[in-house]
Amino acid sequence: MNRRTKLSSAVATAILANGIAVAPAYAEIEEIVVTATKRAESMQDISVAVQAMDERKLDQLGVTNFEDYLLQLPGVTAGGNGPGNRTVYIRGVASTTPTLSVAGVAGLSPNVAFYLDEQPLGQPGRNLDVYAADVNRIEVLAGPQGTLFGASSQAGTVRIITNKPDPSDTYGSFKLESSFTKDGEPSQKVEAMMNVPISDKLTVRGVVFVDDKGGYIDNVHGTLDMSQSARFRAEGTVRANGVPVNGFRAGFGAGKDLSQVDFRVADNTDFVEDDFNDATYSGARISGLYDINDDWNLLVSYMHQELETDGAFFADPNLGDYEAQRYVNESNDDEFDNIAWTLTGRIANLDVVYTGAFTDREMDQVIDYTSYLFVGQYMPYYKCDYVVYSGFYDGDDLAGSTCYAPNAHVPVHAELQIQTHEIRFSTDATNRWRATFGAFYSDLDLEERVDFRYLSQDVLFAGVAGFADNYSQPTAWKSEEGAYPKNTAFRNDIHRTDENYGIFGEITVDISDQFAVTLGARYYDYEVDMEGSANSSFCNSLGFFGNNDANAFGTNISDLYDGDGQFTNIFSCASPQQTFTEADLTPGTDPRVIGGVRAPDVAEDDGVIGKINLSWTPDDNQLYYITFSEGFRTGLLNRPGGTPNPQGNFTVPYDLTSDELTNVEIGWKVDLLDGQLRLNGNVFLMEIKDMQTTIFDTSIVNLFFSDNAADAEVKGIEGEFIWAPNSIDGLTVSGGYSFLDSEITKKITPTDDIVKGDELAYAPGYQGNLAVRYEWQLKSGLTAHVMPHISFSDDSWSDVIRINRIKIDSWMLAGLTVGVESDTWSATLFVDNLTDEKAAMSTWFGADVERTVYARPLTAGIRASYNF
Repeated sequence: MNRRTKLSSAVATAILANGIAVAPAYAEIEEIVVTATKRAESMQDISVAVQAMDERKLDQLGVTNFEDYLLQLPGVTAGGNGPGNRTVYIRGVASTTPTLSVAGVAGLSPNVAFYLDEQPLGQPGRNLDVYAADVNRIEVLAGPQGTLFGASSQAGTVRIITNKPDPSDTYGSFKLESSFTKDGEPSQKVEAMMNVPISDKLTVRGVVFVDDKGGYIDNVHGTLDMSQSARFRAEGTVRANGVPVNGFRAGFGAGKDLSQVDFRVADNTDFVEDDFNDATYSGARISGLYDINDDWNLLVSYMHQELETDGAFFADPNLGDYEAQRYVNESNDDEFDNIAWTLTGRIANLDVVYTGAFTDREMDQVIDYTSYLFVGQYMPYYKCDYVVYSGFYDGDDLAGSTCYAPNAHVPVHAELQIQTHEIRFSTDATNRWRATFGAFYSDLDLEERVDFRYLSQDVLFAGVAGFADNYSQPTAWKSEEGAYPKNTAFRNDIHRTDENYGIFGEITVDISDQFAVTLGARYYDYEVDMEGSANSSFCNSLGFFGNNDANAFGTNISDLYDGDGQFTNIFSCASPQQTFTEADLTPGTDPRVIGGVRAPDVAEDDGVIGKINLSWTPDDNQLYYITFSEGFRTGLLNRPGGTPNPQGNFTVPYDLTSDELTNVEIGWKVDLLDGQLRLNGNVFLMEIKDMQTTIFDTSIVNLFFSDNAADAEVKGIEGEFIWAPNSIDGLTVSGGYSFLDSEITKKITPTDDIVKGDELAYAPGYQGNLAVRYEWQLKSGLTAHVMPHISFSDDSWSDVIRINRIKIDSWMLAGLTVGVESDTWSATLFVDNLTDEKAAMSTWFGADVERTVYARPLTAGIRASYNF
């Protein structure tokens, strides 16, 4: 505390003691070189909608992770529930964000590609939360980028571009930050970088970092019992999101007289804690650049990062400010190792780049699942005596029966390996015609084991307590042998693989000095496979079924998706189980069995997407363009494929097809007033066909599933501006904006949960930001600055499925920085969330409870850096 006070006083004293500026600093609009076209070009010279924050801007705003830079990018949003568990959306092309227990193997492939330098790192459900240490810039490419960047670039691409080894000199830097959060814990971070030319041919650059972010959410006291279970919820009950419970979703035990039941209470007293959501990022990256000869060089980098979190990063808006009620110690240990290599050179008149990467990620997480009782109709099977669970007993018949406390938690273990390879060739950029073309391959291997731990061995069935040991399906892939832990009622143990191939190319032809046309195309071919099981403890009660694992219900994914034309019926407690082939099927056969016999082996598709761009450059200060482009996202398999809904008008599909997006865009990039004012922007219309979404509907199945649910469109206008007037040296005014109009234009899923005319998820009607920075020279030669800044967002929805969605409130965040710098050091005082706004970054209605991730409350501190 004392050290922070002294540092803060030193910065203020330096500004005041040096007095009024002798000469204002010179402000100008800097050019940012980007690689959005896979060539290094000025952002103003390419007919692509791209936002970029360079290293200086990132330092000015203290940007280090997902949450930081999303606040600064209009048109970019994110769903999810904390560090390491977010999915990025651009231009409001979003349908849903599933909760943690289904992220990964059951998650949709992202529709926004996430890149670290040349390598795509996006994955189903959980994007890597790469810490932005020693970063040159962050690029956001809006709209489909599929011709050059592939499948997950359907709605856009986010790229983190790191600083590369610099052969010109030896130098380094230190960055320090210390801050406190209102009613929360302090935070500190340190980052150190060193760049060293080892020889004329080899240069090495390394960075290390530790960022400890203090908590600000309180876990407050609460109690729950099984009487609140969805099994006892009556038709017409209005859920917290305003949607009433309809008839086929009413509790099977609604209306029961439960007055004689002994309901044991879950009490979280032992877990009550203030500021319990801590997060620590730590890691290092080292890279080496080797000049093989005048034409060829090799860049190799290695990065290791660990993210450790405790507690929950969301709050319940129905409690007090930044408060939650959790019934277990939650945690997340998420670490990855990444090695990447890029070989660059020339063959004849072609520039050649081969780049590859391998990422190994491992995650262990513990999630509180107690609130599942609000939607889990079958949870009382594991928590209540049979006389309560069944439909045959009521009132005095229940005397002496017990429902045990609904404590539940979910340990998750996930292992991910991704390898990618791309080779591309480019012609001379000065030619009247120029082309970039190449081939791409990626292979994702994901194993995920999720234990739903809420089984009570004290539950009575026919007077006998407990359950037999439960195992994974004997014919299924499994990550480990042996019985499940005694309190595991259900386990997802699944292995998913995604393979993608692509051949791509773009060619640009200068029709004249002012007009150019670009044509692009990509052939894609993907295959998604899944094996394993989602196995329950149904039919394992000792009182009725004996001391054996019935392997009944759940899903044998290995059997379902093996393409062998036969399927074993596990949808009853009967033993032995019958295996069916096509010859055994009759009109009366369970439709899940019929579908299992005919289910596909993999989810696969191939096709071609294209791009046409016409640009007009009337002079060096103006660029106008019109673009037609297409994007796609890969499909996937559903774990509970073939399950019908109660009304009989919908069956969970076995596989999803790709959803496709077409985009028509008119854009401009204009410098006015002799370069003092820059206006970039575009208007666009995007149409989405067969939009994928994830659905949680326990009236169908107690598993998340996905569907091509609807067609939709998004219309919008977005842009950014920079004004650096010569009349006020040192002043720079910059900002951005996004206006969206999204709607579902066609319902495909034949239920009432998708409604034509509804908005898409995470598609606020407007977003924007504004920063005013003034710099001036002090008498000592130091440069001082002051920079107020704001960002704001309209409200939006968390989902397109009405039973799962809730509104995300609008917000506005203000901040201020004041500082001084020299050629070698800088010190900055900052205040983020100056008005202490409760700004909802994401919200979801999981398990019928509203959860909201808020921006950090008012936070003030100091940043300091030293270059040597």
